[in-house]
Amino acid sequence: MPRTTRASSAPKRTGKAFWLKQLHTWHWMSSAISLIGLLLFTITGFTLNHAAEIEASPVTVEKTGQLPQALLPLIAPDDRGDEKKPLPPALAEWVSETFSVKSGGDAEWSADEVYLALPRPGGDGWVAIDRATGEATSESTSRGWISYLNDLHKGRNAGTAWKWFIDIFAFACMVFALTGLFLLQLHAAKRRSTWPLVGFGLLIPAAVAIIFIH
Repeated sequence: MPRTTRASSAPKRTGKAFWLKQLHTWHWMSSAISLIGLLLFTITGFTLNHAAEIEASPVTVEKTGQLPQALLPLIAPDDRGDEKKPLPPALAEWVSETFSVKSGGDAEWSADEVYLALPRPGGDGWVAIDRATGEATSESTSRGWISYLNDLHKGRNAGTAWKWFIDIFAFACMVFALTGLFLLQLHAAKRRSTWPLVGFGLLIPAAVAIIFIH
């Protein structure tokens, strides 16, 4: 009889040990992947929450230039209405070299000028070119490193690569949280405070939202 009991309980212990090992593996791997990103988003969550108290000192730089005579035909006025389209390659190269900016993306072509918006994390900018004279003006504004990191937190003007990073990071955090929850379940029998603490983690933000947010 004791042998039968030991034989029937062995598969249960083996199955639990297998899942415990798997959960620990997924938990530490997801935590390693998301660690730096989690620190970044935690810090910027604090700075965003206190954005009004953290003063930024924007720095604006203005530049001017004159489009070479050979490139003027590329922007010559025409009868077309306002439209959005990329700069011609030669014009884009001149803008990049003259104003030290990335001139990709669509520009706004109106009857009088070509306007290229250059938003970026932590700053803003633009280049405007007069279609009749070729006179070019640019303006670049930087709001500092805190603003830069805050914009990364929001994914503001950060591009496709950063968007993919946020998606992968969010998935890694989800795996980290869910495996942590299952590990809590496996160890809860020996740690009576487990579920009360998890409950507090839910009740505290819910109570704050219900009572103080209107």
